[in-house]
Amino acid sequence: MTPAERKNAIVLGGVIAIIALMLSIVAYSPTLYRWFCSATGYGGTTVRVAADHAKISKREVTVSFDTNVAPGLPWRFAPEQGPVKVHLGQQKLVFFSAQNMSNHAIVAHATYNVTPQRSGLYFKKIQCFCFNEERLEAHQKVDMPVVFFVDPKLASDPTTAAVHDITLSYTFFRSVVPQQGKELSRLDAEATPDPARGETLFTQQCSACHSLTENKIGPMLGGVFGRKAGTAKGYDYSPALQKAGLNWTAKNLDQWLLDPHVFIPGVRMPVRVPDPFQRRDLIAWLEQESRRPAQASLQKPPATIAERGGGK
Repeated sequence: MTPAERKNAIVLGGVIAIIALMLSIVAYSPTLYRWFCSATGYGGTTVRVAADHAKISKREVTVSFDTNVAPGLPWRFAPEQGPVKVHLGQQKLVFFSAQNMSNHAIVAHATYNVTPQRSGLYFKKIQCFCFNEERLEAHQKVDMPVVFFVDPKLASDPTTAAVHDITLSYTFFRSVVPQQGKELSRLDAEATPDPARGETLFTQQCSACHSLTENKIGPMLGGVFGRKAGTAKGYDYSPALQKAGLNWTAKNLDQWLLDPHVFIPGVRMPVRVPDPFQRRDLIAWLEQESRRPAQASLQKPPATIAERGGGK
């Protein structure tokens, strides 16, 4: 290759690389834009977080709800409650209902934003149906939870300090990736509890503090079903839990996960699970795991004489 040909090849390679980069940016621009909006609150986009660690403020805001469906989508979609007052930093659970009015299953996706738009950076969701492509069977109706809080920093930002009313808006559209649709039946109050989903939720939300077999930040949870509260061996419980005098039944676990500080004042548990469907599946998995040792002992073959120490 001559020097001139080599130079032309370098220039051509550079042009091809630039074109490829531009095409990649175009292809991923919707995803990059969503990431940018979620990180900055731009355009009223809310922020997704794993948990609420904010300190609850005395300052309140009123949150209202607006729901819409795109033309051609045969769904009914509405909030289950009117405007709610929440303290900044206070975790709140609200519900929306959706019903497929057609004779066939449909997968849809909800877009969302808040107004005033500048409050989007401080409106934080822990759980929302809008995180997924959602599938409704023909004529199926479900209640869908949203768990959110408004960051107390809203009050200290000069651009949002005067905000006292926020509107959370959703619009459902037909999904462009229906193969990714999640069954909304998981949110059906009449559905059978799903221990497998409970295990996934435990891994995602609880395993940093809890294990089935050992004490960590929190006590071991293996065999918790039916166990007396505050009695896991080797764990330093709060006096409030040691004196609670209750056994961990499904009902007690549900109230505990809903709000441990309301259920037993004075405990140290910092985490709540406001979503009733998540609590249902977590409890189903804990019950299943608590029964495993008993089932294993029933299935274990009788020990031999040597194993019992009666022979050599």
